[in-house]
Amino acid sequence: MRLSETCANPFSRLNEWLKAAEEKGIVDHNAMALATTGKDNSPNVRMVLLRGLNEECLLFYTNYQSTKARELNENAQASVLFFWRELGRQIRIFGSVERTSRSQSEAYFASRPRGSQISAIASEQSQPLSSRADLEKKVEQLEREFEGKEIECPQDWGGFKLKPERFEFWENGDYRLHHRLLYTPSGDGSWQHCLLQP
Repeated sequence: MRLSETCANPFSRLNEWLKAAEEKGIVDHNAMALATTGKDNSPNVRMVLLRGLNEECLLFYTNYQSTKARELNENAQASVLFFWRELGRQIRIFGSVERTSRSQSEAYFASRPRGSQISAIASEQSQPLSSRADLEKKVEQLEREFEGKEIECPQDWGGFKLKPERFEFWENGDYRLHHRLLYTPSGDGSWQHCLLQP
């Protein structure tokens, strides 16, 4: 779905573009740059993976002790960016953030590969690490400890929901005459959109 085609719902357009990126064979087609700020208002950005999408929000998961989680707790506003060079497309999304329910976090954790579950428990994300060898030793210990057992979701691990307040779709154009389309809430549950100059 190109920007020249009419689409009243930005979630539908996002879904179509994600599907196109996946069908193109783009590695980590669901990767998005997540920008946050904490109490000091310093911007901080890193890549995360989109792990769920519905008509209300985008979902991603992390350690709740991580820098990103701490900053989201201090300032529940965030922005994400999808960029697919191969398609000449990007999407910027800004909105408010809140934690997922405990049951939703547990359900997603249970669906993860066992190795990823172990890693989530082993890593004190964003904290100083004495050596890589120590971390790998901890992983080995946990693998032995949980051998033949179900691994429960840690209390300090879970999801966040980004509820969009603004979408901007961008498509590459000849001679830098790019296509830009902005979606904002209309106030009645629908979305209004307008073209932006390149």
